[in-house]
Amino acid sequence: MRTSSKRRDYHKYCWKKGELLAAALQSAAVTGFLAVFFYRSFWAAIPLSAAGMLFFRSLGQKKAKRAREELTVQFKECILSVSAALRAGYSLENAFLESRADMLVLYGEGSMICQELEIIRKGLVMNIPLEEQLSDLADRSGSSEIAQFSSVLSIAKKNGGDLPKMIRTSSELIGRRIAVKQEMKTLLSGRQMEQNIMKLMPFVVSFYISVSSPGYFDVLYHNLQGIAVMTLCLAVYLGACAAGELVMKKVLTDGFV
Repeated sequence: MRTSSKRRDYHKYCWKKGELLAAALQSAAVTGFLAVFFYRSFWAAIPLSAAGMLFFRSLGQKKAKRAREELTVQFKECILSVSAALRAGYSLENAFLESRADMLVLYGEGSMICQELEIIRKGLVMNIPLEEQLSDLADRSGSSEIAQFSSVLSIAKKNGGDLPKMIRTSSELIGRRIAVKQEMKTLLSGRQMEQNIMKLMPFVVSFYISVSSPGYFDVLYHNLQGIAVMTLCLAVYLGACAAGELVMKKVLTDGFV
């Protein structure tokens, strides 16, 4: 299998075969569920398709975030390999080229880091400086760890210094940051589960009332007043979900700065 050398924007998720269809079906299911629950009408799915599109977009954003995190972990292993090659006497550029063999063993040819190293190899053949290519990777990936390494490397090449030591130190710092992220995610996983449960509770309670008291909510459907009330409830629910996601994102982001 040949590796694509196309520069990837890691801010957007590249859907794989089957994933796009699965995400579209999930979004359609969410739209249909909201239409039936809040309006008891499949026609409501037409205006609610906007909510389905937002849900689809959020799925892509979450997958893109996971891809960026995975790339950061792979990049850490890459610069560890680069550091070992530098100690063996390779030049910096050749050390990056040699590290691809280790990455092939660890992650396989289709991995993100192997694709990026192939881009770097082709760039070096075209006389594009390594630091410029790493800066481009930092911009495309949105990874603060890669951006930090790119800045350190650029300064080191301009001012001179012990490159193997600096790269080894950078890899250790990146490793510690990744470990802190994982610890924070573990600590917050319980809160995230509670958040997911709270998202489901309104539907569970409403379903229980509907089963135990048939017809209790009939006044809220198929009339203008009921539609207005349910639209307000839907807006409050979606707003609460969005606020919860923003709070969790802010906690994670602020903790990793």
